[in-house]
Amino acid sequence: MAQYTALDNCVDEPSRMDKKSSQRFKLVNEGDISVYKMAHLKSDVIGKLLNSKMLRKWETHHIIMGDDEITSATPSGFMEESIPYCLIEDIYDTMQCDTGFKYCVRVGIATGSLLLNLNNTFLRDQWLQSVQWKRRLYTYKKALMYECDSEVMLNELKGVVELCNDSVLVDEEVHQAPLKLLADMMSIATPGLDDVDVEKLILVIAPLVEKVNLPPSEVCQFFSRFCRDHPKHKIIKKLFTKVAMSILKSNVDFGRMPRLRIFVQDYVLALEALPSGEDEVREFAKGVHGPGHTCPHKRAMNNLVAVCLAAFYAYFEDPASEKSRNRLPDELQLDCALGIEDKLGRRDDGVLRAMTAILQEVVKYEDWRATLSSVMQPIPLPPQALINNTIMSRIKYLVEQFVTDERCDVHAGVFGVREGKDGWFQIYCPGGIACYDDGELFAVMMKTLINCCCKRRKFLQYIATELLSAVMLLAMNDDETMMDVLCYILEMELVDSIDTRLQIITTLESSKEGHRRYSKMCERQQQLREIQKKGGPTMLTLPSKASNDDLKRLLDSGSFGNLESLSLAFTSVTSECAEYIAHLPTLKYLNLWSTQFGDSGLHILSDHMNELQVLNLCETPVTDEGLKCIAAMKQLRRLNLNSTKLTALTFVHLKESLPNLQEIDVRYTEAW
Repeated sequence: MAQYTALDNCVDEPSRMDKKSSQRFKLVNEGDISVYKMAHLKSDVIGKLLNSKMLRKWETHHIIMGDDEITSATPSGFMEESIPYCLIEDIYDTMQCDTGFKYCVRVGIATGSLLLNLNNTFLRDQWLQSVQWKRRLYTYKKALMYECDSEVMLNELKGVVELCNDSVLVDEEVHQAPLKLLADMMSIATPGLDDVDVEKLILVIAPLVEKVNLPPSEVCQFFSRFCRDHPKHKIIKKLFTKVAMSILKSNVDFGRMPRLRIFVQDYVLALEALPSGEDEVREFAKGVHGPGHTCPHKRAMNNLVAVCLAAFYAYFEDPASEKSRNRLPDELQLDCALGIEDKLGRRDDGVLRAMTAILQEVVKYEDWRATLSSVMQPIPLPPQALINNTIMSRIKYLVEQFVTDERCDVHAGVFGVREGKDGWFQIYCPGGIACYDDGELFAVMMKTLINCCCKRRKFLQYIATELLSAVMLLAMNDDETMMDVLCYILEMELVDSIDTRLQIITTLESSKEGHRRYSKMCERQQQLREIQKKGGPTMLTLPSKASNDDLKRLLDSGSFGNLESLSLAFTSVTSECAEYIAHLPTLKYLNLWSTQFGDSGLHILSDHMNELQVLNLCETPVTDEGLKCIAAMKQLRRLNLNSTKLTALTFVHLKESLPNLQEIDVRYTEAW
C-alpha cells in the first residue's frame, strides 16, 4: 500500500498572509456572509467577472465551518450542498478587484468557485486564514488516521505542530485541535510504538500541550503511563512541569476530568522518584504558587490539595471493595492503582511522602493557609491514614502552622467542623490517636487558643472535663500555658468537686511560677469581689474617647455591685473591655454604639451576661460570627444592630432564638 502523507494533498495557496506578518486573528467557525457560486476556475476570468459588476445574485448565508466540511445553516441556493474540505483545490483572496466585491475569499473546487464576500480587509484575511487552517487540519487528520508506520506518523505530527506554530491564528482551539486529533488516533496508533518512538512523540506534541490550559484526557493518560514506566526520565521534569502547572492553575473540575488529576499525581510521583525527589516536589509546589506574596490563580491551591487527598484515598482504598469499583470506570481504577503500586503490586510510601510534602509547602503561604485550614477542618482523610505514622507525623506540621497563625479563621480550623465532631485538636491532644510527642503540639495549640477567641467557658469546660489530667501533668512540667488554663478553670468555677479543685491548687503550688500565677489569680478574685460588692452607682457613662485602660481603672476604683446601666458609646474601647464588663453580673443595659467592639468581645459576653436586657451595637464592626453568640442572651428585649454586617440568615436565627425580644433595629444592614 502506498504511503499517504498530508503533503500529497497540499497545494500552494497564493495569499498575502503567507508572508511573515505581525497581524494575528481569532479562528472563525461560523458567521453571516454573502456567497456567490460560479462555474469558473481560472482566476483571471473570476477577476474580470468581479470587475464587470455583473454579479448581482449574491445570497446571504450563515456559513458553518465544521471539522470535515463547509455548510450553511439554511441549505439552499448556492449552499444547497455542503463543500467537503477534501474537494477544495485552492483558497486565495481576490484583492485585485476594483468593485464592491474586492474583499472576497475564493474557494476553488472541481466544479467551479465559491466566493465569500466580506466587509473589510481584516475580515477577509481572518476568513481566509480560518478556511486554510480547517482544510490543512483535515488533510493531516486524514493522513494520520490511516497511517501505521510510526516514522511517517511522527513526521505528520511534526507537520501539525509546525502548522500551529506558524499560523497567524491566535486561538486555543488552534492548539487544541491537533491534540484532539492525536487523542482520536492514539488508541489505534500508540500501542505499536516502542519506547524511543514514545519519547519522540512526546517531544513533538509537548510544545502544543504547553500552550493549552487543559489538554485532552487521552493525552494526559498517555503522559501518565510514560511517568509510570519511566519515572526518572529527564524529559518528565523538562516537558511535563508546565503542563501539570497549567492544569492546576485552570478552573478544572477533576470530578468530570479525572485523568487530568491522575496525570498530575503521576507526575508528582515521578518527581519523587528522582534522587532529590522530595526537594523536587516542594519546588514544584512553590512554582504553582509563584514568587509573589499572593497566588494569582484562585483554583491552584484547591486543585493541588485535591490531587493530594485523592492520592491518599487511592493508596488506602481496597481495589476489591464495592465502593472502589463504583467510584471510577474500570480503566481509571487501573490507572489509579498503577500510580501507587510498583510492578510487584507493593504499595510505595513515596506517594505519602510526596503528597504530604506538597501540603507542607502549601501551608507555608499566608494567602493559602486560611483556605487550606477550612479544607482540612473536616479531616478529609481515610480512617487508615489517621493511624499511619508517615502521614500523621507530617500533618502535624500543618496543624502547627494553623494554630500559630493569629487569624481566628485559620487556627479555628483545628476544631471539629461541627459540635460533637472531633477535629485535629482532639487527634493530637494527649490520648489522641496521633499524639506521639507527650503533649508538645497540644501545648502549642493551647497557647494560641487560650489567648485568642477560644478563652470561653464552653471551651474551658471541655478541657476541665476531658483533658484536665493532661493539663495538670504538663503544668507540673513547668508549662506556663497550662498553668494559665488551670487558673482560668478555678476562676470560672468550672470544677464542682472540692477534691479536684484542691488537686489543681496543689499542682499550681508545686512550682514557683505556678505559685505566682495562682497568687495573681487570687488577687483578681479579690478585686472582683470588691467590684461586685453591693453599692455604688446604678448607671455609668464614660466620656468620649475613653479607652480600655480607663474603663479598667474605673472599675478597679470601687464597688459596682448595683450597676445596671453602662454606656460606652463613642469611646475608643475594643473587644478587650469584654473581660471587665463580664465581671458585672447585674448589668442589664449596655451601650457600645460607634466603638471598635467586635466579634471576640461578643464571644466573651455571651458566656457571662445572661441577665442583659438591652444591647446597642450600632455602627460596630461585629459580623455574623459574633452576632450568632447573642442567641445565648435569652433575657434580651431590645437589640440595636443598625449599620452592622448582619445578614438576613443571622437575623432570622436571632429572632427565633431570643424569646423575650421585643425590638430589634436592623436598618442599613443586609437584613433591612
